[in-house]
Order: sequence, then structure tokens, then C-alpha cells
Amino acid sequence: MSKDRPPLLIGGQEIAAGTRRTLEVPLPLLYTHTPVVLSTHVVHGQRDGPRLFVSAAIHGDEINGVEIIRRLLRMPGLRHLRGSLIAVPVVNVYGFVRQSRYLPDRRDLNRTFPGSDTGSLAARLAHAFMQVVVASSTHGIDLHTGAEHRDNLPQVRAAFKAGDAAERMVHAFGAPVILNAEIRDGSLREAAAAIGVPVIVYEGGEALRFDELVIRAGVRGILGVMRALGMLPTLRAQRGGSRIESVVARSSLWVRAPQSGILRAVVPLGARVQRNERLGLIADPLGEREEPVMAPVSGVVIGKVNLPLVNEGEALYHIARFGEPDSAAEAVEQFQSAIRPESDTMPPSEPPIS
Repeated sequence: MSKDRPPLLIGGQEIAAGTRRTLEVPLPLLYTHTPVVLSTHVVHGQRDGPRLFVSAAIHGDEINGVEIIRRLLRMPGLRHLRGSLIAVPVVNVYGFVRQSRYLPDRRDLNRTFPGSDTGSLAARLAHAFMQVVVASSTHGIDLHTGAEHRDNLPQVRAAFKAGDAAERMVHAFGAPVILNAEIRDGSLREAAAAIGVPVIVYEGGEALRFDELVIRAGVRGILGVMRALGMLPTLRAQRGGSRIESVVARSSLWVRAPQSGILRAVVPLGARVQRNERLGLIADPLGEREEPVMAPVSGVVIGKVNLPLVNEGEALYHIARFGEPDSAAEAVEQFQSAIRPESDTMPPSEPPIS
């Protein structure tokens, strides 16, 4: 252990080796002239290693990640950290205080990267995050949930090739489903990749709702990535038996409503479905016109709508396709069993959220 490790310079401030500190990066004021800051907590280990950022609430209504980061920062194992952890629990501060996915001008922050210091409010926020957080990192994990009234099975997404850093990270995370997803224009993943920082995305749960299983899986997954990167000691051999084997999806698609009406869903999140299997029924309030929602492909349901009031063409079920559907279904069942509070081998030091 070297005591001569230089301090980490981030946002114009120095964090000494072996210490942790919360930085408040100034952002544009509210129109009430109220100050707004990007709160960034930095843990700078005493030994060299990767610099990992973990971010949440790029969409302001996606709050599971906020709780994941809170629990992560309380983990006692961080005292053995190699490298640096840069944690930003609320990126889209403007949307978060309004409980909104978007910024006040209705822009999607995750379509605005890398941003600009002379552009829109979203562009300026994206620019600040890139300059202070991403540029100071070597790897990243971005935490998301489904949109409002949509629930996602815990899954990780990245654009990766065999043997690259992103592939190692998604497998180390240990979610049951991996999507090798194309990078979208204007996304954080695209902007980070352009400067050589691999970023994976964790999706799970629903906007504006806490989900204990999703939160536990998120904390556990981040720790798994940190161990794979050499930032934390590996688990003892006897605790390795609970490792979850992830399955990579070949592709995925959304099943859309064939008509407007009230949806009666019959297939739950995480279920294996067969092609032409009935997923639900849509009827008018009197039940005079009813139409089934059918699965166009075989696979596993990794996302679904929770609000039963639907319009024609609305996305209802997200189905991931696998080369071996049985293996995927088993991975989901193993994951759900391992992460439950009563069976989790890495329980938190506080009661689960009910």
C-alpha cells in the first residue's frame, strides 16, 4: 500500500488518496435564482486501479438507481478500494425535483450528449457531466429503470465484442439477461465511447417506484464489476456458488396493442413465452369487442406495461429472443431465487424496502 499515490483532481478539486469527499459541481440556476449543483461523491483509494463512475437518474423519474448508489456508498468493503469510485446518484437534477423523466424544456438528457457549454439547458448539463465525471473515469455503469407505467426485468445493455472491456463488465454484473444493444445517437454511452470509456447500462424496475429485488441486484452487480476490474477483493471460494450465469439475447422486440382498450395481462415479467402464445386480452369497457395480444416470437418477457389502459399501437410486452430459451428461463429463475431477501448471500445491513 503506497501512501505516495497522488490525489485525484476532479472538477477542479483534489481528493487525497485514502479519503472520500462529496463535490458540488455548479449547474445553471433555476429561474427562481435557486442554486443547482451536481452532487458527486468520490472515493479515492490508497492503491492504483481503475476509475469507475456510477450514475443514476439521467432520466429524472428513474429512482431505483439513487437507492442503489446510496447502498453502494455504505458498503464497508470500499475501505479496501483500489482505484477510484465516482458516484453521481442524481444526474438530471432538474427532472428529479419535478419527478419527471425530462428536463423542464421536455428534452431527454440521454439524447443530448456530449452536450455543449453554450447550448440548451440539457446540453449544458450533459457537458458538465462529461467534463467532470466521464473524462475523469476509465469505466462507467449507468443505472436506469423502465419508463413510467413500464416495468423492466433486471438486465444489462452494452455494445460489445468478444473479449472487450464492455463484455467483461456485462458478464461480471450478473443480471439474468444481457442485451448487446446498439448505441443510440446522443446517448451517454455514445459520448463516453468516443473518448474511450466503456459504459454498460443496468435496467430494472419502473419509474418512480422502488423495487427491492432490482435494488439488491444493482448493488450486487456493481460490486461484481468492481471485483472483475480488480477494484475490490474477490469473494471467497465458498461464496462463489451463488454466481448467476447471464444469457445473451440474440435480439428483442416490443409487442404492440392491436386495438385501444383495457388490457388484461396474463403473462408476468420474466416468463418464457412461445410464438403465438396469448399474452393478454384487450377489450372495450363493455367487453363487446375483445382482441388477444399474441407473441410474434418465442423468448422471455423482459419488459411490460403496468397501466391497463392502452392505445392502439402502444408497446405492451418487450420480448428478448435467445438461442436457447430454456437456459434463459433458468437464468431468470436462478436470479429471482438468489436475490430474494431471504436467500441473498449478500444481504444489506438494513431492512429491505417493502
